[in-house]
Amino acid sequence: QVQLAESGGGLVQAGGSLRLSCAASGRTFSNYYMGWFRQAPGKEREFVAGIYWSGVNIYYTDSVKGRFTISRDNAKNTVYLQMNSLRPEDSAVYYCAASDISTMTRSRYKYWGQGTQVTVSS
Repeated sequence: QVQLAESGGGLVQAGGSLRLSCAASGRTFSNYYMGWFRQAPGKEREFVAGIYWSGVNIYYTDSVKGRFTISRDNAKNTVYLQMNSLRPEDSAVYYCAASDISTMTRSRYKYWGQGTQVTVSS
């Protein structure tokens, strides 16, 4: 079984920064593609960023390009999402997830964390 645990969410003013962490445990993750998703109230859960544990195949959704950076620390089995220049529209619950393949498709992710709330005030 795979366990994913997000942390680092909170309340920040527009223009501020947060770093989310996703700690993985339970299995070897060297072959998993790790993604960050977010879901705002009344909206679909959307892909934000993804990365292989090897560090390749990094993708971002267009709205966060140039502001968010995904990275990983293999020694700690942790994936990070550095979020800069935050906007009120970035407010959402952010989820970490793991997939067998490099994909932005939510349904292809097998394992999910419980989510962490990010709120950006204007």
